Amino acid sequence: MSMQKRVVLGLGAACFWSLGCGDPLPGGGSDSAGDESPTTQTTAPGTTDTPTSAGTGSGSATGDDSGGTSTGEDPDGSTSSQPIKLDLGIIPDMPPPVCGGAGSGDLELSYIWIANSQQGTISKIDTTTMVEEGRYQAKPFNGDPSRTSVNLVGDVAVANRNGGVAKFWAEEENCVSSNGIPGIQTSTGAANVLAWGQDDCLAWYTDFVCSSNRPVAWTRGEFNEAECAYEGMDLWTVCDSQVHLLDGETGAIEDTILLPGGGWNFVYGGAADADGNFWGLDTGNGQLFRIDFQTRAYQAWPLPPPGGYGITVDSVGRPWVCGGGTVSRFNLDTSTWDSSAGGFGGIGGCMTDGADLIWHGNDFGLVMGFNIETLAVDEQVQMPQYVHGISVDFQGKVWGVSFAGSSAYRADPSTGVVDSYNGLVGAYTYSDMTGHALSTVGGGGTPQN
Repeated sequence: MSMQKRVVLGLGAACFWSLGCGDPLPGGGSDSAGDESPTTQTTAPGTTDTPTSAGTGSGSATGDDSGGTSTGEDPDGSTSSQPIKLDLGIIPDMPPPVCGGAGSGDLELSYIWIANSQQGTISKIDTTTMVEEGRYQAKPFNGDPSRTSVNLVGDVAVANRNGGVAKFWAEEENCVSSNGIPGIQTSTGAANVLAWGQDDCLAWYTDFVCSSNRPVAWTRGEFNEAECAYEGMDLWTVCDSQVHLLDGETGAIEDTILLPGGGWNFVYGGAADADGNFWGLDTGNGQLFRIDFQTRAYQAWPLPPPGGYGITVDSVGRPWVCGGGTVSRFNLDTSTWDSSAGGFGGIGGCMTDGADLIWHGNDFGLVMGFNIETLAVDEQVQMPQYVHGISVDFQGKVWGVSFAGSSAYRADPSTGVVDSYNGLVGAYTYSDMTGHALSTVGGGGTPQN
């Protein structure tokens, strides 16, 4: 069985962001980056940690200059490949499977996938080394990619604002020679972006014709104990007023749900819970909505007074919206909202850590860990600048992506040390860029209206 269907848990027999300008904001306005001119760095990557006496610090890395393709196409003649890393062991917080010896080893989700909206590409960055190991065209042309979603085997799906969703394999052994050249040709970094149709690690592309194709969210699928694998991982996406469910293996449209709203729908983000239900943030109608995975039934509720920009689902299955330093929790048992104190709403994403915290930043680069029960700020870390997108990796590090800029930051909440990667191009992503949120999400049942 191919590894795209396999998450191996344990050892031995225990198995297991239109850039440029013009992305409307919920309060009117735009997500333009202003006068910032991002560039791609091509010096050798590296990181340094320099903690200060106060327990904070920083490091930096620039883009990967390892040109060429992974097999037989490198200008320097190298034939190296970049397999998925095997250094973190068991994926945390996943239900323990029972596998009768059908598989062994570890599969570790150690990549963060960030959209370079201005360039029309996505970057694959190792979260442990902060080295960019691949960069891929997200659409044949004029894609403007934004949100990414990572499934439980590490593969990524990316939505293009101008319509179209692409899936890329994380692990080269799953890539299929499809460009007419023997062997596997695939990007090895920022300086080596292959033309559309030439990268063999493109699994599929499904075109959509619409004005706004933003949200994308994998479902977890079902665990097959006999194969020691997760199977049937579907993908949610929204194109204008149409919510589509795609087959994760082929990209084929399995179902389409038409949203009510009289053409005012503007679905800005989305996430799936453990049961595969889709939670969408419709800023056009000021609503949170849910599509039931089994019945396709639609429910909707008004957003809280601070509004919402980012969205995630916690380990109990409760959806959250956030923006401008405020987080709001939707209580499934009462269909009511609770919001953190002192905020007025605004922009920016958020992400849970799979345990007690939801991370979200304010306009000044302060990223705060809000307790998911009390809504108090239990932890915080200062980033070098405002970060628009937030994600958490499988080592518990908190990532922030600059607003249509060139930098991504990795913060260690326990030490305050912040490392930088500076090779992005007009980056804009604030979704589950690592797959950690999907791996820890809960299923909270059907809300009470």
